[in-house]
Amino acid sequence: MKIGLLGFGVVGRGVYDLTATRDDMKVAKVVCLEDVTLPDAEVTKNFQDVLCDDTIDTVVEAMGGLHPAYEFVRAAIEAGKHIVTSNKALVASFYDELIPLAKEKGVCFRCTAAVGGGIGWLSELERARRMQTIEKVGGIMNGTCNYILDSMTRLGLTYADALSQAQALGYAEANPTTDVEGIDTWHKVILSSNIAFGISLDTDTVPVAGISKIKASDVENFTAHGLVCKLISTGKCQDGKVSAYVQPTLVKQGEPESAVPANYNLITFVGAASGRMSFYGQGAGRYPTAYNVVQDCADVLAGKGFYSPYGEKVAAKNTDVLSYYVSGAADSWLKDNTQETWGDAIITKPVSVEEMHAWRKANPEAFIAAFAEN
Repeated sequence: MKIGLLGFGVVGRGVYDLTATRDDMKVAKVVCLEDVTLPDAEVTKNFQDVLCDDTIDTVVEAMGGLHPAYEFVRAAIEAGKHIVTSNKALVASFYDELIPLAKEKGVCFRCTAAVGGGIGWLSELERARRMQTIEKVGGIMNGTCNYILDSMTRLGLTYADALSQAQALGYAEANPTTDVEGIDTWHKVILSSNIAFGISLDTDTVPVAGISKIKASDVENFTAHGLVCKLISTGKCQDGKVSAYVQPTLVKQGEPESAVPANYNLITFVGAASGRMSFYGQGAGRYPTAYNVVQDCADVLAGKGFYSPYGEKVAAKNTDVLSYYVSGAADSWLKDNTQETWGDAIITKPVSVEEMHAWRKANPEAFIAAFAEN
């Protein structure tokens, strides 16, 4: 395998290092805007040098972002090159174009590192769905949010201090919006649900709430009631109905999710035969992520295509009924749906996920957290 590597940042450099000692694959060209010199690979700033090189059979996209990553990946598929990417936003956003196109062109498309970094979650999901119906996927999918929530819970930090610490350690970007508002997790649960259930989720029907409005007083409330807050994703397919959403969730102390520390992930599927299966590990990092990129390259060599057949477009129906913790807002709807109060915060009567997220959209300064299902 001769690889055209797009991007030479954290993940790209890791891919180059891990393939350097292998006999079955080689990074032949690297597209990079920085001035980099490599002893055994050509470095170029022009993607056309990769696209037009007929000896390169596989493109590894490690640039991140939507553009020009989308244009480069699509062009590479059109040219008959296999694709390996760690870019969850790219795959989730252009799922309806890229996955059918890869099948049409007869090329492999792998993206294991896009969800769970070093865990290998999507390849495990691929194996599981061969043998059984997958009923549910989800869990803790974002290390940045987990680090912040864990630091607020264990160390008593404020949100601002926990975020600053995460940024200093390299766990959070200078602009952390994609992580803390749940968008990164949103992309991951959409992709996971598509693969688990053999569908293509209508992304407009998948609501998301992040953690940026959480306060130290909220965490104190949770601790006093034996609860821990985590950003949890949920995708379910039951009785032919699909639901999918991302939201802060209150789990009981002692539950597996409550103990996940620092920037780790804990991702779970529930299968009709296997029951619950959970996967724990680093959600990011150079070599954990690059490891799964290179694993995907090995799968391409073995002729593995995408993880599941491309399925029909499906709208999520988020009719699950849950109680919610709400702070930072008050209006007539909230008053009418109050079950009890915890200081200045309220606990709602059971309401649908769809109704709660619609209310929060109109009250963006509020913090909401669902009580986990029993």
